[in-house]
Amino acid sequence: MTKFKIQINNISTVDELPNYWTNQDYSNLLEIFDFPDTKSIKKENLLEYLKMAVTDFEPAEAAALLLTYKLSEQLNDGQIQQLSNDMLLDKVCEEYPEISLHADLFKINQFLYKAYNGKFPNASATIIECEVSSDDENADLTNKELFLRILVNGLTDNNLIKRLFTEQLEENKAFPEANDILWELEKLGNNKFKVVTSEYWISKSDIESEIFEAELEE
Repeated sequence: MTKFKIQINNISTVDELPNYWTNQDYSNLLEIFDFPDTKSIKKENLLEYLKMAVTDFEPAEAAALLLTYKLSEQLNDGQIQQLSNDMLLDKVCEEYPEISLHADLFKINQFLYKAYNGKFPNASATIIECEVSSDDENADLTNKELFLRILVNGLTDNNLIKRLFTEQLEENKAFPEANDILWELEKLGNNKFKVVTSEYWISKSDIESEIFEAELEE
């Protein structure tokens, strides 16, 4: 058995995450949304002009264009059309059955939510900053499956992960879904880590204790 000690230093809720959209994305999308003379726009103004261009389209049509731009390799045309309509009614970034797409759908949804001033449902992400120590120097804490198995020990019993993945957690079975539940896992140094996930999976109220321990089988 390997023992771990976890201390939650900070947990925050945010409605957008950086580094998904690049200036090149903005420039490409301006052309897709038929904005004239995109090459003359200064980099710092690209996003502002893109939001103006997007809102010239019907919300579902704009959603379809963004989904096609980002996810055409994962979704077919029919799925994109369905999603573009569903996004106006539901938090598809939480409810879509393919959880591997939740992170992308969150970032696309939040772009549309802000561009259309709330016509799309608002969703949130959770950022957890913590310290994790182990009695096993070789424990790979950058492994999302291992990290999530540790983290759930500090969550309340009604947390969604605990309820949906009881078999994987209690019987120590393979847990590939962990790679999609934790959107980002970054090692900051000195046993410090930053975790990004959906509020759907872990919210502030799910954290039962700021300091807790976990014991896992090899």
